[in-house]
Amino acid sequence: MAEQYPVSARPGSPEPLGVTVVDGGVNVAVYAPKASSLFFCVFDESGNESRIQIIERHRGVFHGFVPGVDPGSEYGLRADGSWDPANGQRFNVNKLLVDPYARAVTGDLSLNEATLGQMPDNDLERQDDDSASFVPRSVVVGHDDFDWGDEVPMRTPLAESVIYEVHTKGFTKLHPAIPEAIRGTYAGLAHPLAVEHLTKLGVTAVELLPVHQFVNEAHLQKLELTNYWGYNTLAFFAPHNGYSSSGDHGEQITEFKVMVKALHAAGIEVILDVVFNHTAEVEEIGSTLNFRGLANEEYYHLTDGGRHYLNVTGCGNSVNAAKPATLRLIFDSLRYWTQEFHIDGFRFDLAPELTRSIDTNIDMLGAFMSAVAADPILRNVKLIAEPWDIGADGYQIGNFPTQWNEWNGKFRDGLRDFWRSAGSMSETGKRLSGSQDLYGSREPAASVNFITAHDGYTMRDLVSYEQKHNLANGENNNDGSGDNRSWNSGVEGETDDPGIRELRIRRIKSMLATLILSAGTPMLMAGDEMGRTQCGNNNAYCQDTDIAWVDWELADWQNELFEFTCALVSLRREHRAFSRRGFFTGNPVGNSALPDLVWIGPNGVPFTDAEWNDPGVHPIAFFLNGDIGERDADGQQIIDDSFLILLNPTNDESEFTLPGPQYAAAFQVALSFQEVLPGASPASHQPSEQVTLKPFASLVFKAT
Repeated sequence: MAEQYPVSARPGSPEPLGVTVVDGGVNVAVYAPKASSLFFCVFDESGNESRIQIIERHRGVFHGFVPGVDPGSEYGLRADGSWDPANGQRFNVNKLLVDPYARAVTGDLSLNEATLGQMPDNDLERQDDDSASFVPRSVVVGHDDFDWGDEVPMRTPLAESVIYEVHTKGFTKLHPAIPEAIRGTYAGLAHPLAVEHLTKLGVTAVELLPVHQFVNEAHLQKLELTNYWGYNTLAFFAPHNGYSSSGDHGEQITEFKVMVKALHAAGIEVILDVVFNHTAEVEEIGSTLNFRGLANEEYYHLTDGGRHYLNVTGCGNSVNAAKPATLRLIFDSLRYWTQEFHIDGFRFDLAPELTRSIDTNIDMLGAFMSAVAADPILRNVKLIAEPWDIGADGYQIGNFPTQWNEWNGKFRDGLRDFWRSAGSMSETGKRLSGSQDLYGSREPAASVNFITAHDGYTMRDLVSYEQKHNLANGENNNDGSGDNRSWNSGVEGETDDPGIRELRIRRIKSMLATLILSAGTPMLMAGDEMGRTQCGNNNAYCQDTDIAWVDWELADWQNELFEFTCALVSLRREHRAFSRRGFFTGNPVGNSALPDLVWIGPNGVPFTDAEWNDPGVHPIAFFLNGDIGERDADGQQIIDDSFLILLNPTNDESEFTLPGPQYAAAFQVALSFQEVLPGASPASHQPSEQVTLKPFASLVFKAT
């Protein structure tokens, strides 16, 4: 039962938004322009609620000073106003709301009809049960006194970056040498053994799956599953409390900062996967948790006069970033994470949705993109777009402005095809050389190359399964994509057949080779360097289990694969031939008489146009000229080693004739992606010499 707070709110200030600790209490400022009244609700240690009405209003913001409220206090908001769902108004004072600007959140969302603002079978009829016992609560956070020491912002050029997509919990949950109490937490990811793995691998950045406070969808709760990936955001300023080992009343903030500091100390940037395109309130039949109960018309794209929600995200609603208040919230969040947590970049989930104008059309010159370009904080961090949503014209790959980098889904599809003897040579060539057809107005690094990511198969499963195996998700295997471009190498699933196991390892190595050594910015998915499997599950979003966690109990071949991947990443980072800033021209550059890039057939001579246009894929080599025509910071010409990379994407052994002496005096094996053949050639080869590649094998030579 709510009680009246012993004191009333004084006027306070409309800035900043949220609940801010000031001398003697807190300042409350909440944007709710069409609400008739707003209440700040404080909970004591026994869970008793006291309501303080916030009276003052300024330009749609309720504001007031509430004395006697200390850091660590739990609170929520209640807003009253018109109940007119057909016209977009869904105020319901019986619903406790999370502050959109909450810096910390305690508790979780329970499965109960009281969380609904409307009746479950009729979204036009109000449901008046009180929700306070079933929803998370905001936490008052005090002033920051975290000691960052002498840390300076990290700014690894994207061309020199190797990104590692990782789940905060899943990475260390099964790590046997990390203390059990911190496995699967921010502290676990900051543990020296976790950091050591990353530094040995050689990655320059971790891209964390969502760490904004999120909750589980009702349909998953009914199946007794959870939203493991975290793409269901509740609070855009709060680190997810489920990943904190130290507490959820503000302790998660400090633990997160300790993690960032530890990663930075090891030379590793932190990029956040952020989900601003939709929220956890789902569609009109979903729970009322914050945005819907405060300013439904402002925060969401509404349709049918305001009753329904535009759904270009596949998640029930679409955030309206064209509205000033919503745009401000997004940018306040991004700046907060950049300045307070020292975050180095952001990957925007379903980024085209954020560019949609009031009329829902894609507008790359609209409010969101213009604000990004003009922001003095965000112009200095990495910005990566997932360049598609499911709405009209939602596939926007290659269309983002100069400041942006993009997940390159065409690289993923093209290289998956290539390593199963499908696709075309022209498509493969475009992707290996930096996707100039997509990013020609930018630079190769704008292409974030990946073959696997959280959404889909692991690399091991790409070579082990042709059919998805998602029964554990509780949807009768109907979820997840059926277009995986995978090949099981002859047998579906795990096998003891030594020939198939050998082939699979070789294919994994070849995929890793083309990922790491292609022009562009490579992104690895956590565990692929160790042959992680999800047992054929290609949609593990709801698997907070060992299906999705990284397994650290490795067989000999997995340890060898890890060492091999380390060598690959090291090769890339040591040689500018693999991370040049400009696109290839096919012409001589610098002081060399050779072109910067030459595609060479198995006969040792450059590919012809007819061979490029021949259907299907064939064995091919490409020569990277070490004279890359670029200068260093001192204006000196950059001269690197030249490399020759041989690829055999077929199920037959392939004889390669190495190119002539104009390319090199000798070709020295830099990395071998195949087991040694009987009577194998030595590590150094002469021009015009023949070498044999096994099916689906690759080989890297350094030209000497």
